[in-house]
Amino acid sequence: MEQLLILLIVLPLVGALITAFSGKSAKYVALVAALVSLALTFVIVGNFTPDASTQFTVNYPWIQDLGIRFHAGIDGISLISVLLTNVLIPIIILASYKHDYLKTHAFYALILFMQAGLLVVFTALDAFLFYIGWEAALIPIYFICAIWGGKDRVKVNMKFFVYTIAGSLFMLLGIIYLYLQNPLQNFDIQAFYNLELDAVHQGWVFWAFFIAFAIKMPVFPFHTWQPDTYTEAPATGTMLLAGIMLKMGIYGVIRWLLPIVPMGVQDWGTTALVLSIIGVVYASIIAFTQKNAKRLIAYSSIAHVGLISAGIFALNTQGMQGAMIQMLSHGINVVGLFFVLDIIFSRLKTNKIAELGGLATVAPQLAVTFLIIVFGTIALPGTSGFIGEFLLLLGIYQFNIWAAVFAGLTIILSAVYMLRLYQNMMLGKTNDLTISFTDIKGSEKVVLYIICALVIAIGVYPKPLLHLSEAAVQQLLEQVNLKLTSVN
Repeated sequence: MEQLLILLIVLPLVGALITAFSGKSAKYVALVAALVSLALTFVIVGNFTPDASTQFTVNYPWIQDLGIRFHAGIDGISLISVLLTNVLIPIIILASYKHDYLKTHAFYALILFMQAGLLVVFTALDAFLFYIGWEAALIPIYFICAIWGGKDRVKVNMKFFVYTIAGSLFMLLGIIYLYLQNPLQNFDIQAFYNLELDAVHQGWVFWAFFIAFAIKMPVFPFHTWQPDTYTEAPATGTMLLAGIMLKMGIYGVIRWLLPIVPMGVQDWGTTALVLSIIGVVYASIIAFTQKNAKRLIAYSSIAHVGLISAGIFALNTQGMQGAMIQMLSHGINVVGLFFVLDIIFSRLKTNKIAELGGLATVAPQLAVTFLIIVFGTIALPGTSGFIGEFLLLLGIYQFNIWAAVFAGLTIILSAVYMLRLYQNMMLGKTNDLTISFTDIKGSEKVVLYIICALVIAIGVYPKPLLHLSEAAVQQLLEQVNLKLTSVN
């Protein structure tokens, strides 16, 4: 079965290579490659046993002198992230079809190359391999934003690049330190789990990793690169960043931070949780003041990811399971939101809320699909956002009631600013600009219908997804608690 995981990682690379030489047909080749990867993902899900074991494992020598191996595998935590990646990539590619990008072949090849990097991150069981995947996923999105972004793309992209590279360097220092402390002199994740560092050194490693992951998510106060980057990036780049790439940080906290430095988490986890909740409230308040719809959704994303981060640091099953399902839900919802804004911008050349209005009159299908996605975003019962945010708040409540009170503001505030956004854009009378707006058609319909179907399906019946990750989450928490108990 190990061949399945090798294929999973190699297929996007092969697809990227073919796409790069496909000329004008590149977008069709890229979509086929992404759909093949999705089909393979369903095969893996069908053959996956939902227990705590790591399956489809590959473990080959790579750089033997340094103890580096190509070691990868999939458990329930990995599988949710892999599903998210390979479900969203074909949706994002299809969503880009209405654009005529210059150098189309390079654009779609970069998307597939990024997909390969993301899959390495979500399956790596060797810290060096994880770091390579982490950087490999950054390079394509940098070029996508730098070449096809807005008028301020150079300045904004440089800020994004500096932030992410700085975070990566902190993580690299942490990995090198753990390698030097490892008597086996390798980068194996289990060897890192087994290290017995004192509380002080675990604290230093905690911050080395947390800064890298917090920048990627992003968590307050490491978030300042995000709103400008989301606004200036091309629509496809924004979807990749918000839908999938920020989940690298969430996954990194769960997979690498918690089990390696549990005493560091014990000492500093509350600080991280407080920062996450500050981000929830701060970003929600800032979202109220936004006049540009794209920036409003960017700040909304910071608030929702802050809630996910807080749920993780609550260190209980409910918070962790909520984080897993909400990663998937947030990715689907935020891609849908940014796609709706892209449709509007492609027709009207504006995302300024004050210039819109009455779109439901001339585009009823867009209005209905947009409303379903908004309901998912504000966690209406029966939508994908509800089960995740309910479990997250339950987990945070078990940690501290006051933390849950402030974290819960994300649902209240999100409902206010998202419904107000919907009202200002969709309802009321049309104006001179919006009167000529046309309803969704072709690939736009397909993308929005798929996203709406996922929002409803996950909301109505989330059990299969929760079942996939439950055993792996419980084992991880038991491992963390066992190490803390043995020390205390």
